[in-house]
Amino acid sequence: MKKVIALCLILVVSSCAELQQVVNNLPQQGYGLTQEQIGQGLKQALDKGIDQQVTKLTQQDGFYRNELVKIFLPEELQKVDKGLRDIGLGNLADEGIKLLNRAAEDAVSEATPIFIDAVKDITFTDAKNILLGPDNAATQYLSDKTTNALYAKFNPVISNSFAKVGADQIWENLITRYNQIPFTQNVNPDLTDYVTQEALKGVFTMIAVEENNIRDQVSSRTTDLLRRVFALQD
Repeated sequence: MKKVIALCLILVVSSCAELQQVVNNLPQQGYGLTQEQIGQGLKQALDKGIDQQVTKLTQQDGFYRNELVKIFLPEELQKVDKGLRDIGLGNLADEGIKLLNRAAEDAVSEATPIFIDAVKDITFTDAKNILLGPDNAATQYLSDKTTNALYAKFNPVISNSFAKVGADQIWENLITRYNQIPFTQNVNPDLTDYVTQEALKGVFTMIAVEENNIRDQVSSRTTDLLRRVFALQD
């Protein structure tokens, strides 16, 4: 799978005024780096990120066993989970949660071409804005550029995944059993939309992890160009 997302740019040198001066002078005084090289270094960082973080989410248990992104029941269904466990149906509740995470893992496989397009479109002006932005500026850039397209890709995949593995039937049975518990209120949330939103959060959470790695750890800069570009922030 092509890679993307590790992200991050050159963030925070000492003050915005000093940083702006560095950015303005990059073509002439950027440690021998041209604007094109700065842009290519950023693209390398973004591409590197897919293998480091995002592709992990597409593997079995990529969400389910990652506490940073694991998808739990929506708030209105927390009482369903508790109610089922209280009557000895904890295994059924666990299976329902696992299926939510499996659907997210299926959906994230659709992210790669969307991220590739976003990386291709990045400009030196984008790079400067990331450079002058907050610590998560690169993650936010990709979020702004890709969220709508990712949602449109993820939602039908998650819906199909639910149907493929029988999750829709499992959840229907699970909620039906819960609704039969005395003195409970019936619930019927849109689980497809909920899991789509949680999958998006998970993707950008892991992008932010890799952004921090690239920015803070010299060992994560695995090419000469990455080392030269990110030396500007050190």
